[in-house]
This record gives sequence, C-alpha cells and structure tokens, in this order.
Amino acid sequence: MRIGLIGTGRIGSFHSAALHGNPAVDSLVVTDADPARAADLAERLGATPASGVDELFERDVDAVVITTATSAHAELIGRAARAGLPVFCEKPIALDLSGTLAALREVERAGTVLQLGFQRRFDAGYTAAREAVREGRLGRLHTVRAMTSDPAPPPAAYLPLSGGLYRDCLVHDFDVLRWVTGREVTEVYATGSDAGPAMFAEVGDVDTAAAVLTLDDGTLATATATRCNGAGYDVRMELAGEHDQIAVGLDDRTPITSTEPAAPPAAGKPWSGFLERFAPAYEAELAAFVDVVRGERANPCDGREALHALRIAEACELSRHERRPVALAEIRES
Repeated sequence: MRIGLIGTGRIGSFHSAALHGNPAVDSLVVTDADPARAADLAERLGATPASGVDELFERDVDAVVITTATSAHAELIGRAARAGLPVFCEKPIALDLSGTLAALREVERAGTVLQLGFQRRFDAGYTAAREAVREGRLGRLHTVRAMTSDPAPPPAAYLPLSGGLYRDCLVHDFDVLRWVTGREVTEVYATGSDAGPAMFAEVGDVDTAAAVLTLDDGTLATATATRCNGAGYDVRMELAGEHDQIAVGLDDRTPITSTEPAAPPAAGKPWSGFLERFAPAYEAELAAFVDVVRGERANPCDGREALHALRIAEACELSRHERRPVALAEIRES
C-alpha cells in the first residue's frame, strides 16, 4: 500500500513515522508547503518526497493523510474524494459549518471514506470509560466533567487561524463526551475569559473557557479548557453515576497536587503536551485507518462526527457572545 501524506509539521511528522512503521504500508510519499521540510523528513524515514500536492496525487497513492494547516483541509478532502481515494484528516474539516458541509458532500458524492483525527477515541482510558458507561457499571449517569489544559499558550500567529478555544481545543472534549456517553448535547451555556496574555483579546479569542452542557437524557456535563496551565498538560474526564464514579487521565503524571495530609506525592514528570500524552492513541488511529483502507474494518470516526462536535463548539461561541443558553437546534446544518 502506498500512502500520501500532506503536511510535514509536528503532527505530520509524527503520523509519518507511525505510517512508516506499519507493515501494511509499503511506501510513503510526503509533501509540504515547505519542500525542504518534506525532503528532510523523507530522507530520515526513507520515504519519497513530492514537490507539491499535484505530484503527490500523480504518484498513484492508495490513500491520503492530511495534516496541513486547517485552511487547506476542506479543499484537499474534496480533491482526494474526486480522485476516489480514502482520506484521513486531522480535525477540523473546516472552521465553519459551510466549509465542513461542502467537504462532506464531496465525500458522499464520491462514495469514498473520510476518517477524522479525534485520537481520544483510541485512548485506553477513554475506551475503558466508554465500556463502563455502556455496560451500566456506573448506574444512571448524572454528571460528567471534562477538561483540557495546555501548559503554555500557542504562538500568537496561530490564534487567528485556530478558530478559537472552543473549536480548536474543546472540540475534542465535545467529541469524546458524545462518544463515551452515547448521548447528544441538546443545550449549552458557555463563557470565557481573556484575562491572560493580551494576544487572545486582540483576536477576539479567550485563554480560558467553560461550558455547561445538557445531554438528551438529562445528564449534566461541564467542559473547561485553558491555554495557561503552568503545572503541565492536563486532560481528564470524570463520570459520576448512581452506582460508581470513574476518572480518565488520573495517574502519576497528572499535574495536580492534593493538599490533604495523606495524599500521594505530586506528579514527578507531568505530561509535556498532547503528542506525548496521546502517542499510543495517535498510532492506533493511523493503524485503524490503514485497516479501513484495506477493507478490514469499518470507519471508526466518520467525517460526520466532526460536524456534530463543531455544532457544539459553534453553540458555545454563540452562547459566549450573547451570554445566554443556546439550544443545539439553533445551529442548523445549512
């Protein structure tokens, strides 16, 4: 199998190494807006560099992996679909509903496959939580608490391209909330703070955000995120039911210290970031994509899943700006 990868930045380089190590992948073609960066990665992995997207598509690849800047995702998904190729794309498809829907329509017209990169669905902790909920071990679920805390803000130049904290960061929590619980969000109430570095307020974004989400069975969920968690990278989910309570992401590397006298010691080496924390999950989602291309399994994260998560993020942005609860029914797919 020959796979073409477009975008050789941080996540693209990681995915390239995972694909290179997959025994089902015979060859890998890589390209980037910076040809020298693609050539350097190709030399290190023994892959084939392509001078651009056109050349990559001319190399008779069997599937395409998209890890470019978000602004290019929708166009590249459409191009691969028209070529009849399965696609793996890092989230999001696009930063707005119209762009997302246009790309999804291209895939549906072509009858091809689009797998989205929501790697938490492949994380052992979230998978175990899903099983516990689905098997009823918690009893009636009444409360879910999700959080994503980055250790430091991204570069200022990234913020205008990110779509904001809800679309860029909390969208992962929104997706995994649906995936773990099997329920849909019906209403959100969200707020945010730009009291941190001035670069957030300058682009109309926030550095810290919180949302209360009501699920369709009455379960209440909270989702919080910040770009300024100096203690380290911290991603967790707590699920409380009438019979039991469990937590995802609570281990000896969780960057939190208890003030209780008998508490265990603080984390000795907190997670440095998402690539380290979710490395096995990233590898698993690419292995799953290879299996999908080979016809050995069903698509584990269809592009429509990204649409659902984006609608929740859009509802949160509207709630933050208008300072009111927003029903998901207000965020129309049009």
